[in-house]
Amino acid sequence: MITATGIRKSFGEIEVLKGIDLNIENEEFVSIVGASGAGKTTLLQILGTLDKADSGNIVIDGTDINKLSANALADFRCRHIGFVFQFHQLLPEFTALENVTIPALIAHRKSGEAEAKAKELLDYLGLSHRLSHKPNQLSGGEKQRVAVARALINKPKLILADEPSGSLDSQNKEELNKLLLNLKNEFKLTILVVTHDASIASISDRTITMKDGLII
Repeated sequence: MITATGIRKSFGEIEVLKGIDLNIENEEFVSIVGASGAGKTTLLQILGTLDKADSGNIVIDGTDINKLSANALADFRCRHIGFVFQFHQLLPEFTALENVTIPALIAHRKSGEAEAKAKELLDYLGLSHRLSHKPNQLSGGEKQRVAVARALINKPKLILADEPSGSLDSQNKEELNKLLLNLKNEFKLTILVVTHDASIASISDRTITMKDGLII
């Protein structure tokens, strides 16, 4: 699913990634762990095409992303990669249903089809009673499930998650772990998670440790 070779990234004089080689298999659940400052989030952002490496090459599901134009890259990201962030990144002025629907509209799906799929996902995640609620009316666990639904709306093969349990209490962390496993199996997803949470790492197929910009 992902093959990355020679990924380097610097911010000013600070070299954050020092030559990362990484291979993630299709339908694999992988956690990346390591101390703060190891370069985990930077790597995830580059693999998710949210940032660009200074050098190196990335192939995702057979597509060499370095060869895509800016518009083609944005379209690829929208259609093929789902993101889940620590603080949800929901748009506060929109309802749960609207937050989930928006990426499908960006992908040029018909509004009726997009809304129907969003309702289906929110129902699957136990949120059918929260469709019209805005983020400030939702609990932390509910916000994260809305974020998961949003990540799934365009039927991506790849889910990238950055500290998805970081803002959750113990019960919601456990529920999120079960949800990620269920989603991987039911939707045949490849999942890559950056985390400090040992409970997520423990359910992964594989754990990768980073230190000082390198995989160790």
